[in-house]
Amino acid sequence: MTDLAYMSIGEVASLLKQRALSPVELTRHLLDRIDSVDKHLHSYRTVLADRALTQARRAEKEIARGEYRGILHGVPIAVKDLVYTAGIPTACGSTLLEKWLPRYDATIMGRLEAAGAVLLGKLHMTEFALRWHHPAWPAPVNPWGADRWSGVSSSGSGVATAAGLCYGSLGTDTGGSIRFPAACNGAVGLKPTYGRVSRYGVFPLAKSLDNVGPITRRVADAAAILGVIAGHDPRDPTSSHHFVLDYTSLLGQGVSGLRMGIDERFLSEGVHPEVREAVLQAVAHLTGLGLQVVEVVVPPIEPNFMVDTWSTLCARDAADAHRETWPARAGEYGPFREWLELADKKTGADYAAAHATRLEYAGNMAGIFAEIDILVCPAMPYAAPPIGDDALPLPGDNYVRPRFTYPFNFSNSPTLTLPCGFTADGLPIALQLVGPHFAEDTLLRVGHAFEQSTVWHTHVPPL
Repeated sequence: MTDLAYMSIGEVASLLKQRALSPVELTRHLLDRIDSVDKHLHSYRTVLADRALTQARRAEKEIARGEYRGILHGVPIAVKDLVYTAGIPTACGSTLLEKWLPRYDATIMGRLEAAGAVLLGKLHMTEFALRWHHPAWPAPVNPWGADRWSGVSSSGSGVATAAGLCYGSLGTDTGGSIRFPAACNGAVGLKPTYGRVSRYGVFPLAKSLDNVGPITRRVADAAAILGVIAGHDPRDPTSSHHFVLDYTSLLGQGVSGLRMGIDERFLSEGVHPEVREAVLQAVAHLTGLGLQVVEVVVPPIEPNFMVDTWSTLCARDAADAHRETWPARAGEYGPFREWLELADKKTGADYAAAHATRLEYAGNMAGIFAEIDILVCPAMPYAAPPIGDDALPLPGDNYVRPRFTYPFNFSNSPTLTLPCGFTADGLPIALQLVGPHFAEDTLLRVGHAFEQSTVWHTHVPPL
């Protein structure tokens, strides 16, 4: 039954729809696997076995009556532990909210439930979705190497998905927190356009930068989940009215003739040689699929200035999100208090200047998409680094971790991260596809075409 855990959502959905597999049987298999495997990986904060089995039994009866809801009906998934779930602990990686029970479900949670998905549990994350895991709990373990970084802040989402402990998960991304865990754990991560997915009922890190999206093992699975959770929500005024496409049905459309932007300096400077070679090979493969290479110049931004701009925006937004508990309950915070202390040092003028810089960068980035359909670059400058090298800029070298993530939070661009190779040490290497606003369909089509004509997605971690 091990292979069952690594099937795609599409594969198990077909079996469930045909009643060749029971949602209850499938859910029990995943729960047993969590019980066996996750004691070593620590990806789950809360396992909801009774709730999951109740949902699975309901799905089984509905499917038997011919009331099939769609591709997620009866499929076990999990969500990052900052997605509100009514009556279920939502700790946001903290001890401050360890016993907090939201009174209502997040919009995305309601949409997943309406689609018939089975919620296995809530997934570990860093404290309040920044870069530090709270020392009260063990950090999620990268299944490709226990001594390697599992990504932040959606680390539990990346680990659980890659290790076959759910068929897909939700993460959030403010500066790379979907892309880092996807890249480090050899999974697929989709950061949608800002506003594509409602953030109502999702505890914020920085409201002006936060995005919600899926982490899966297949591009088609990301398309399936996005199709369920995307769309305007009147309770989130920042959510877009832009029409939601049937992303799954569009995957088979051709990619030949699409314009693929390449900035050789952006792609290679400060990038580990193994990553650079894997991405260049991916570019060559995409060219073979019919994409046309167009040379572009990504708007430049000096790394330290980029980090400072992002930090100013994120810290001040975080201070606003925590105004009810900081500094009134400062002693209950873990390492995240350092971020709020940083916020206290930032002035309104600092925030205004950072916001202006972001707007200027976003405008410059939008300009290059007048010439291209997608931009191709690494998701990270290197594969999963050793645990401990987890400061945002790595000390002592020029491999600045967020150089391929922050820019696309500044510009609100959708991105798709997917495996494109392995290092000599057997660690996954990740490709990132970037598009203009609301071009998730194009990113998914190209990513699916690449995935289906390569073998990287077939590798599973050596558990």
